[in-house]
Amino acid sequence: MAKVPSKDKAVRVAVVGGETLLGRELQEVLTDRTGAVITGYAAGGEGNFGEREGEAVYLEPLNAQSVRSEQAILIAGSAEGAFKAYELAKSAGGRPVLIDCTGHLENQAEARIVASLDGDADLQSNWLFVIAHPAASAVAAVLGKLARYRRIRQSVVHIFEPASERGKSGVSELHQQTTGLLAFKALEQNVFDAQVSFNLLPQWGEEAPGKLSTIEQRIERDVASILSREAGATAIPMPSLRVVQAPVFHGYSISLWVEFEGDIAAAELGEALASAEIEVRGNDAAAPDNVGAANQSGLIAGDIRTDRNNGRAAWFWVVGDNLRLTADAAADLVKRVGMQQQ
Repeated sequence: MAKVPSKDKAVRVAVVGGETLLGRELQEVLTDRTGAVITGYAAGGEGNFGEREGEAVYLEPLNAQSVRSEQAILIAGSAEGAFKAYELAKSAGGRPVLIDCTGHLENQAEARIVASLDGDADLQSNWLFVIAHPAASAVAAVLGKLARYRRIRQSVVHIFEPASERGKSGVSELHQQTTGLLAFKALEQNVFDAQVSFNLLPQWGEEAPGKLSTIEQRIERDVASILSREAGATAIPMPSLRVVQAPVFHGYSISLWVEFEGDIAAAELGEALASAEIEVRGNDAAAPDNVGAANQSGLIAGDIRTDRNNGRAAWFWVVGDNLRLTADAAADLVKRVGMQQQ
């Protein structure tokens, strides 16, 4: 475990949405990696009852006075809570630093997209950071490393979306549908407006509160933003990308097909990907899966194989813990905020 600072030197952080799945992950990772002093607020930023260490507690409303001593505010809740925090930080001249882990503030003029695996953030000239969608960070990281091995001609990506990206309600609905189907009971469809259990979906139902295509578009925007900052003389072409709702509770699985402008070797592709952020499993090891990636930082890649019909193309299978990818990126930023403001 990394050494954390003492309480008097620890960075002070507010987490808006501390009761959400993402909020809990953020608090766990922040405590472990930074020793931050954390104050939790309800997802909407209003006063509400929540839970802390198994006990019911009252969460104070988010306001200018309550965050005056905070060095960073992390967004892990609703759009209402995000915009409330945004107005507070903006009116205070961009202090405390605002870190949006949900994407609610991505379209604000001050927003700076931060990839969870590159640590690229200018704290001197920015105060609103939006953590890129975890799937976008994963795709961009893989393509960025492969492009250093050989120029990429084109790529196709299928992203399998887990229920935990919809928070507790998504996980609960998948669980209810699974048990309901086995017991021949009616299915809850409040989140997806469709049967997710034992099923794959290219889109949600018409009455769902959101759209899968909206998530797809956000991932595309974030991938484009990250790839545009990739160093090197050769631009990386945007991948053709599709998101599929999978009947899994947690963790992303991503299938990539990448065509290069020269001949390739599968062994060399694995070497090109291997890094501190990406664990590569050879053909002699079990292929990575989303269950094995739970609570793990970074990505796991494996089952790398050349395309039998195209000697310049290869298939890659990549998995990662969606909540941990976001929380790690937020923790990196918080750590840097603390160092800068000491």
